[in-house]
Amino acid sequence: MDSTNQKQSDPCIMVIFGATGDLTKRKLFPALYYLRKDGFIPDKFAIIGVGRQELSSEEFKSQIIKDLKGFVGKNTESEIIDWFEERTSYTGGDFDDDKALFSDLKSLLEETAETHSIPKNIFFYMAIPPFLFSNVAAKVVKRGLGTEEEGYWRRFIFEKPFGRDLESAKQLNSELLDLLDERQIYRIDHYLGKETVQNILVFRFGNSIFEPIWNRNYVDHVQITVAEDLGVGTRGGYYNRAGALRDMVPNHIFQLVTLTAMEPPVSFEADAVRNEQAKILRAVKPFSPENVLEETVRGQYGKGIIDGENVRAYREIEDVDETSDTETYAALKLTIDNWRWAGVPFYVRTGKRMPRKHTSIMIQFKKAPFMLFQDTNVQHLRRNRIVLHIQPDEGITLHFGAKIPGPVVQTGPVDMDFDYSDHFGETISTGYERLLFDCMLGDATLFQRADMVESSWRIVSPILDVWNAIPARAFPNYEAGSWGPAEADELLANDQRSWKNDID
Repeated sequence: MDSTNQKQSDPCIMVIFGATGDLTKRKLFPALYYLRKDGFIPDKFAIIGVGRQELSSEEFKSQIIKDLKGFVGKNTESEIIDWFEERTSYTGGDFDDDKALFSDLKSLLEETAETHSIPKNIFFYMAIPPFLFSNVAAKVVKRGLGTEEEGYWRRFIFEKPFGRDLESAKQLNSELLDLLDERQIYRIDHYLGKETVQNILVFRFGNSIFEPIWNRNYVDHVQITVAEDLGVGTRGGYYNRAGALRDMVPNHIFQLVTLTAMEPPVSFEADAVRNEQAKILRAVKPFSPENVLEETVRGQYGKGIIDGENVRAYREIEDVDETSDTETYAALKLTIDNWRWAGVPFYVRTGKRMPRKHTSIMIQFKKAPFMLFQDTNVQHLRRNRIVLHIQPDEGITLHFGAKIPGPVVQTGPVDMDFDYSDHFGETISTGYERLLFDCMLGDATLFQRADMVESSWRIVSPILDVWNAIPARAFPNYEAGSWGPAEADELLANDQRSWKNDID
């Protein structure tokens, strides 16, 4: 997080709507703990939780501190815990109440700022369902809490998903931009808090040996995989409305696509980077109904075995209809119509209940000419590839061929591995530290802009339209613990390619 010259954030107050939810206890408070531990949060800082539950500040603090100790673990430092306990408060009530809850919040903000001598810099974290975003933001603004004056700032972080389709995303953007300036809006994608994701730009543009070959002249194709071994857990109701495509592709996967494919920005300033990302999204060839049938695959997991344990089919999960057509797997073939990537397909996939949790970006290079080896024992030349491992183990692998020692010419595969934890030491992180810190600094580089959100949905919406119009056939069509439906393998086999499932 030292890519910025500023060591600490501005003094500020963080307001969390949805403070009693799972995200707050699992991610937000642990992230704030690590930021404070590493010296990135100043003394003049406070947190106000806002939720539907009627709790006193003491009850909220007691629960959140208990959860924090549980998620941070045995190495929790009591001094930091005490620091948070002193600076945390809570107010609860009905989010639809224009008066009571938001009047209480305004009073609590004034009291907190005075008690801890904090300037009136405030950021609001919306850890609430998307249908509440504009409604809650409007009530905050109505109370005068969104107004920037006297040099103080107001910022709003919105969790994904940002809309359900193109029209809803446009409407949400329009409603928020009627209330706030774009520079106040931070649409968060926690995948961009991963070190390897942030390192893509440094890896590509800070090393002269890679950028010259990062194009159609040398790259055969790109594969992006976001695989999860878990099912939908207790989120059956939500997931049945969303599905794998909505849940993962317009946000997580398209962010990985744009960072992999974008042109060099003129600087690391937020809009310079996001301008190049937006160009890639606009360059993705739109899906016609025929393209959807030929270049997309959907799947749903059935029963299976993972790590030696029997797991239930998706349709057997609570709150899921026994005839549900919701996809738990999606694979797409993307075409980027620009000079750098003409003719280079980007294959992307995401799925639940796959053999293991794994997220990676694989750059597959073209084969070298074989003529030099035609009179040797070499039968074929292996393709070079670069794999960027995003999770669970962050790092980079370079795969190439080398001569096997001996009197005859034979080649074997060689991997050169870089692992973040081995090289730089183990760093405990939730993935939210960088994003929260950047919001406090006012750096929106790793957050989506309105045009990027709409461009993403413009790509995905035609797929949703066709999938909604044509019922899925033969669901469930892949076993839990497998790498997805056979149709996904056929998607690449039609191009004489295959998924790389054995990447470690």
